[in-house]
Amino acid sequence: MTAENRTVTTAQGMVAGARHAGVTVFRGIPYAAPPALTGRFAAPQPHAPWHGVRDATAAGPTAPQAERNLGGIDMSPYFGPGWVPGEDYLTLDIWAPDHPEHQDPKEALPVMAFVHGGGFVAGSTRASLYDGTAFARSGVVLVTVNYRLGMAGFLDLPGAPRNRGLLDVIAALHWVRENIAAFGGDPGQVTLFGQSAGATLTGAVIAVPQSRGLVRRAIVQSGSGLGVFSPEQAARVTKAAAAALGIAPRADAFEAVPDVRLVEATARLGGIDLRTTTAYDPLIGLSPFSVVADRQPADAVAAGLGSTGIDLLIGTNAEEGNLYLVPSGAYATSTMADVRAAAERSHSEPDLLVDTYRAAHPGAAPGQLRSAVMGDALFGKGSWALADAHAERSSGATYSYLFDWRSGAFDGLLGATHTMELPFVFGLDPARLRGPAALFGPGSPPADLAPRMHAAWIRFARAGDPGWAPYDTHRRAAMVIGRRWAVREDLRGDVRRAWRR
Repeated sequence: MTAENRTVTTAQGMVAGARHAGVTVFRGIPYAAPPALTGRFAAPQPHAPWHGVRDATAAGPTAPQAERNLGGIDMSPYFGPGWVPGEDYLTLDIWAPDHPEHQDPKEALPVMAFVHGGGFVAGSTRASLYDGTAFARSGVVLVTVNYRLGMAGFLDLPGAPRNRGLLDVIAALHWVRENIAAFGGDPGQVTLFGQSAGATLTGAVIAVPQSRGLVRRAIVQSGSGLGVFSPEQAARVTKAAAAALGIAPRADAFEAVPDVRLVEATARLGGIDLRTTTAYDPLIGLSPFSVVADRQPADAVAAGLGSTGIDLLIGTNAEEGNLYLVPSGAYATSTMADVRAAAERSHSEPDLLVDTYRAAHPGAAPGQLRSAVMGDALFGKGSWALADAHAERSSGATYSYLFDWRSGAFDGLLGATHTMELPFVFGLDPARLRGPAALFGPGSPPADLAPRMHAAWIRFARAGDPGWAPYDTHRRAAMVIGRRWAVREDLRGDVRRAWRR
């Protein structure tokens, strides 16, 4: 330990973080016991106390996972280093200000807890996009959470609790409520926010009764309130996973399989047809895992089953689907048959859906139409449904946004794709993401975009108001965020109505 370290006492023991320029970073603090000790397919258990001071100055291990490749784009800032082996990976990182500007040190600070994306099979707190320095310098205690991925986190197994990755996130929130005051945070002012799979997990958290008292506000960035698998769909994945490993579809059989084999078998689960007589595949084949539930989070919120008093900020990016088509070359080679196939995979009236998108995008090439259908199947329709349900049922406020700043990567085709808003939310220096294969490509975003978007997220965490008109089911006001900011009503109304059919 050095003089530059800061020591904090938690319920489990003391931790020392690295202090630099008014911000202390604590890495790898365990919020639950190692799954290898308590059961990889068991519910999370409390971590044993430790003696002395635990070193929290270096990043820890990550959940078992395979490398995730989306084509010719460098997504390492998003996915992080991949699998860094080690038992103690149910951990969180904390960025805490020493003396935040314009903030009385005696006053507790708002807390923002972030859940990373990665298709439920990849990602970690070690990804460089999740640098919380800007949050801490703005007077927020920022927490980022690791959780179980893949089979260990989300395979639905007889003899095991369902949605262990989701249970991990809830366990982390309990740890935050118990310990965050020691880091300067207010346990009564916790904003849970996530992106992609992390956003779907955030929506699932606020839709269950276990979240009451843990979360004051929530931000859902490119998630889906219609993104969970039904038990019937999950059972198909379980059957395929058991067949790939040559074992019985039971928790005890999977518990006996080493992590490396589980990760290898996950790569063989692609292409499972999850369409049933009552449901489409909400992830359109991009991942074999999601939260599993009898009802969708949007339906649970509409029924008043979750945290009914929280404030919600929810939105998507304007060209979500481009990430899955442009870097691989599939955008340029798409045909109208591909567009219809995407519509058929996710809608009961595919011809109606295709006609709606052609009318909404006159003169668009097949790649653009295919991307638009995919993006809304994955994120748009489920975000609209959750926003409507929350606005109608919750006593908390609802706010909506659409992020439309277009990256110049891949000759401008990448555009306002999935993940593009994240660097701006975290207030990162754009230079970190410029380059031929980087998310921003060769150009630069507007200089004020990151400061302004970062400030809106913090304002919401502090006061429940990001700075624009709230959303309701009559006007459906949303802030369009990009080179210009403007509130629009009934944004993309024709497309919304087609999905509601």
